[in-house]
Amino acid sequence: MTDVVIVGGGQAGCQVAASLREEGFAGNIVMIGAEEHLPYQRPPLSKAHLAGSVTRERLFLRAQSWFAEAGVELHRGRSVESIDRAARKIRLSDGEVMGYDVLVLATGGRHREIVLPGRDLAGVLSLRTLAEAEAMRERLEAAGHVVVVGGGFIGLEVAATAAAMGRTTTVLELAPRLMGRVLSAATAEFLLQSHRTRGVRVELSASVTELLGTGGQVTAVATTSGEQLPADLVVLGVGALAEDALAGAAGLATDNGILVDEFLRTSDAAVYAVGDCARAPSRWAGGSAVRLESVQNAVEQARCAARDIVGRSEPYCAVPWFWSDQGDVKLQIAGLTQGHDTTVTVGAVDQGAFSVWCFAGGRLVGVESVNQVKEHLTARKILAAGVAVGPETVGEAGFSAKSLLVF
Repeated sequence: MTDVVIVGGGQAGCQVAASLREEGFAGNIVMIGAEEHLPYQRPPLSKAHLAGSVTRERLFLRAQSWFAEAGVELHRGRSVESIDRAARKIRLSDGEVMGYDVLVLATGGRHREIVLPGRDLAGVLSLRTLAEAEAMRERLEAAGHVVVVGGGFIGLEVAATAAAMGRTTTVLELAPRLMGRVLSAATAEFLLQSHRTRGVRVELSASVTELLGTGGQVTAVATTSGEQLPADLVVLGVGALAEDALAGAAGLATDNGILVDEFLRTSDAAVYAVGDCARAPSRWAGGSAVRLESVQNAVEQARCAARDIVGRSEPYCAVPWFWSDQGDVKLQIAGLTQGHDTTVTVGAVDQGAFSVWCFAGGRLVGVESVNQVKEHLTARKILAAGVAVGPETVGEAGFSAKSLLVF
């Protein structure tokens, strides 16, 4: 009987357990999560759950009864302190030592911390966990002025939610454009105007010098321009880092994430890493190792690792895709568009329904779609099939993405 121990109670860890059973794995499965909750979805935390329209119960990926029925031993509220790879044992936060035959690290990510005077004031929050989302919602319900530091996915989703709730909302982004590391200039500009149209004040190339407060409660945000923005809720959304310290301490290879091969195996063949914490080689990045923070990546990597554990090895090569709902804007990205040198916009930007096709060296690397769900799905199929298409073809009058799928 083989024992698989999964460290991490999030989307990736839960999917590993489910996929192992779906693949016919009959050994023991133990899953250890540091949070007290059942495994849950994270995307609604900055949107529907923050706004109060999706309850906590609807976030849970599996009911409590599923774990018993599937024979998955779930430990909640416990963390793993160390790994003894030679003995194939882990030590938990309460001192218990547990053995394993195969260990799967699905430890996720953690906040990128920002050092600021006033960081510890009440009302200064970050968002990654369910507990943080619920604390933020409580603050948001009573807030009048919200300042979001960081114009990335989480920051913009929270800003859109706050504005929709009638809060005076400001976004401060250090870079000269929103989501500059992951989006084309065209899509970033559309998002900027979209947020401003909804009443969100967005300041680019803006940085914070200090968080001001009274009686331990944040009251304002001071910027390098000399302005003091009123704030009774400050959201810090400056990105995330891989939670790879446990792996590093155990001697596993890490570099901005736990390094794995195309089968999600770490530098120790008995240890896998999946999801936000893993950095894997990707054909979509020219073979370079990348770390992706997305539900799709977590789920697909978990399935790939489970297949490898039961002996049905297939290299991980799923097309990366991402989404973000910001007010009435549904942004979807297929592929990895970073590093593109040419873009072609298809559709009606002025009507908020278009796609930006991104190329590098004449090769399609990704498609950003705004309120174009069918176009996004077609783009994923085109990328998966490896269809050779250049910017000239996409730029032709009457171009249809579907036509590229006729073989």
